[in-house]
Amino acid sequence: MEQELWEKCVRFHGHHCPGLAIGFRAAEAGALKLGMKFSPDEQIVCVTENDACGVDAVQVITGCTFGKGNLLYRDTGKMAFTFFQRSSGEKIRIVLKPLSKEMDRKERQDYILQAPLEELFVFKEPVFELPPKARLFTTVICEHCGEGAAEHKMRLKEGKTVCLDCFNDYSRGW
Repeated sequence: MEQELWEKCVRFHGHHCPGLAIGFRAAEAGALKLGMKFSPDEQIVCVTENDACGVDAVQVITGCTFGKGNLLYRDTGKMAFTFFQRSSGEKIRIVLKPLSKEMDRKERQDYILQAPLEELFVFKEPVFELPPKARLFTTVICEHCGEGAAEHKMRLKEGKTVCLDCFNDYSRGW
């Protein structure tokens, strides 16, 4: 484990924890398996299937961020990270194996940081394709609240263009 990089992740996240360690090791595994380096633009894409602590380590190590559009959230609740390398087309899905429940917080963090990657993760082919590059959208002003939102997030309500906050979705439950 690269101690200096781990401490950089801790500073960004705010504290040491097993969740941060999971993201740290997942990003490390992605870097090793795909030859990834820090991504100053969208060369590397990470699709995270959770919104937990580990995502902070992924951002620090890979350079994948929501703001650049190369960190995407796919809400499955799984401790899974899929990495894509645009230039080579290489891709890998990294899924955490179940951990023993018989460890306290510190023991769990230490185990995650020191265990062989193959002991921690299952390495798979991704179940989805590389998402397209981020797009820029025109801002449209909501005719109800007056706030601007990206045009692809706007809806029509009673003939007016409205944002998602002002739109009451209609559903019959199926």
